[in-house]
Amino acid sequence: MPSYAIETVETKSQKREFMHLIWRLYKGDPNWIPPLRRNQEELVGFFKHPFYERNKIRTFLVKRDGTTVGRIAAIVNYGHNERYEEKRGFFGFFDCEDDQQAANMLFKAAADYLRSEGMTDARGPCNPSLNYEIGCLVDGFDSPPTFQMTYNWPYYEKLILGAGYVKTQDLFAFEGNASKLDTLDPKLSFVIKEVKRRFNVTLRKADSKKLAKEAALFVDIYNRALVATWGFVPLSPKEAQHIAGSLKLLIEPEATTIIEIEGKTIGVALGLLDFNPIIKKIDGRLFPFGFLKLLFGRKNIKRVRLMSNNILPEYQRWGLGLVALERMLPELLARGITECEFSWVLESNRLSRGTLEAGGADLSKTYRLFDRKLD
Repeated sequence: MPSYAIETVETKSQKREFMHLIWRLYKGDPNWIPPLRRNQEELVGFFKHPFYERNKIRTFLVKRDGTTVGRIAAIVNYGHNERYEEKRGFFGFFDCEDDQQAANMLFKAAADYLRSEGMTDARGPCNPSLNYEIGCLVDGFDSPPTFQMTYNWPYYEKLILGAGYVKTQDLFAFEGNASKLDTLDPKLSFVIKEVKRRFNVTLRKADSKKLAKEAALFVDIYNRALVATWGFVPLSPKEAQHIAGSLKLLIEPEATTIIEIEGKTIGVALGLLDFNPIIKKIDGRLFPFGFLKLLFGRKNIKRVRLMSNNILPEYQRWGLGLVALERMLPELLARGITECEFSWVLESNRLSRGTLEAGGADLSKTYRLFDRKLD
């Protein structure tokens, strides 16, 4: 009989095991993309990150006969619990061999920690919250993920369900050929023309000379626009500043739209180039030379992830998101972009789903979040 043991991650060697396990688990999988190493070390709390100035995380390893075969993080998100009046913990950064006993021990360790912090329920995977990478891939394993989307082996859902979790919400990724999307359904074209006439909309792309300021604007509108979205918790001021600092290095002005009405910014749309093929080549290492390869290789990227189309609540449901997309599409085509992924879209967001389907996009991947009681 194999011997199993759970370890709480505390030492430098345990942190290395936690980080390096996934390179071993996914060895030989052509669709797996390594994380940016330093970024993931921050997100799991091994280096300073503003998310943890208020929230808590504890990480665990499981060993079988002395070899590490799985990992997990247990997360307490105080902002979520205050906003929704819950005592809900989260799990994230879950990776494991196809071994139900090992997975059960990981989930038990996470549950025990969350209970010790007063939590009564758990949700995941969240790495570490809905503002970052989330979800377990359950459909669409035939291609690599797009930038900042998750990927896992098909058996992960089985392990999560086997640990007592049940589905709570799906998230979808839609795929669109850029040239196909340039020809909209006549009904959508009418909506765009009517919205422009009704609101006297001003559209522009991000100013390449003011990317730091524009990135901060994108994050501000994101925080204000999603207040009614399922599970959403606004970024803290320091989180917003941290993300804006990262975005200014990634923004491609052609893949942005800023919507103004009477001089007031009421919406933003943001696409990020799919840097994943380059990240795979540099094996997640930005330094010493990976960052330069990322910077100079971006001109050859032909795929974009349209990840954010946020409109202030008082202007939602008017079709302004379509107007934002229409502005950027010709510039994306001129830049040589051939493929677009729209992700992620909540299962409960019927309006966005319907609009994408009417615009010719196809459902390509499904990600899943799971809940369980901690009784």
